[in-house]
Amino acid sequence: MANVIKKRSISSELAQKMVDEAVAKAREIGVSENVAILDDGGNLKAFSRMDGAPILSIEMAQNKAYTALFGVSTQDFFNFIQGDPSLLAGIPTLARVAAWGGGFPLRWTEKLSGRLVERGAHGAERRRLRESSPSAPIRCVP
Repeated sequence: MANVIKKRSISSELAQKMVDEAVAKAREIGVSENVAILDDGGNLKAFSRMDGAPILSIEMAQNKAYTALFGVSTQDFFNFIQGDPSLLAGIPTLARVAAWGGGFPLRWTEKLSGRLVERGAHGAERRRLRESSPSAPIRCVP
């Protein structure tokens, strides 16, 4: 069929494995997190709210993951829009867009697929979570 395309997306099994690994790492470094994995269409594939993770961060975590669908980390996204007053004023008002750090795109070895977000950790803690949680063949992209 000429009008049908094939695409790759993260499996629920891999998404759950990535959430489990991120939660284990968060426990190891002593932080409570909300971890969200979205598929390439922005749909929630796997999620965990650790005991003690902020309730308000549930939506924030999923919004960061959604924003990472742009293909860059949410911090890089913010750095990009902050130089343009019209983007800085308009983009953060869009539903599901989070223009602050914590959301990271995942890359398949061939195609973009899935998003990972850790919410609650800051700076170096977030970086350690991101670097330790993804499983092959998907890896985090800074």
